[in-house]
Amino acid sequence: MALVVVTHAEKPELWDRMPERFAGIVPEYNLHGDVNDGYWDRLFGDFPEYQFVLYDDEREEVAGAGRSLPRTWDGTGADLGPGLDDSIARAFADREAGRAPGALCALGIEVAEDYQRRGLSSLLLGGMREVARRAGLSTVLVPVRPTWKDRYPLVPIERYAAWRREDGAPFDPWIRTQVGAGGAIAGASERSSRITGTVAEWERWTGLAYPEDGDYVFPAGLSTLRIERERDLGSYWEPAVWITHPVTPDVTG
Repeated sequence: MALVVVTHAEKPELWDRMPERFAGIVPEYNLHGDVNDGYWDRLFGDFPEYQFVLYDDEREEVAGAGRSLPRTWDGTGADLGPGLDDSIARAFADREAGRAPGALCALGIEVAEDYQRRGLSSLLLGGMREVARRAGLSTVLVPVRPTWKDRYPLVPIERYAAWRREDGAPFDPWIRTQVGAGGAIAGASERSSRITGTVAEWERWTGLAYPEDGDYVFPAGLSTLRIERERDLGSYWEPAVWITHPVTPDVTG
């Protein structure tokens, strides 16, 4: 494979392929975040240089994609904030106020189905660092959606993030990949991304019925879903683990 990092600013036509290439990669409910929905269409108009793909020159195909936004960050754990929603809102507020960003925040990393199990997740992290380097940013912040957290939806994210294998490596595969790529665990948040919908919408998104009020474990959910039938409301907070990645400056120039 001859994979290169290509941003939306360089080849916007590649994004016409994205819906088909990445259909089913992310759980359906994750496509309906309360904050993300309000900003999604603006990502590519306002921040095209921060949306990229790994492009396979030999096959002329998109192998993976990364979405990100520049945001302010003072370098402390306290200033990381609660997670994805806050980072998205902060990035747009920073832009409107003319504040200089301090880091690049990853919004999502996906590998196309026919390129999975080839180590492309690490390459996409490298692509994220390259995008940050081009922008003169020294750190990539990743509010990680842990791969195996859906197996343990009742375990608090802070405890889950601290789990280790016998060899001392992080228990979760995606956290382990991030740490192996030079990242450091910097914190965890129970309220990274808010997703709400009607009961019917949640039943469609998850393939389950919710006959009464209560908290439910559901497929691919990292924590529980709260159902309130009288309000016709399903509400869910997706947790995340903060990983920080230092970006090595380009010294070739």
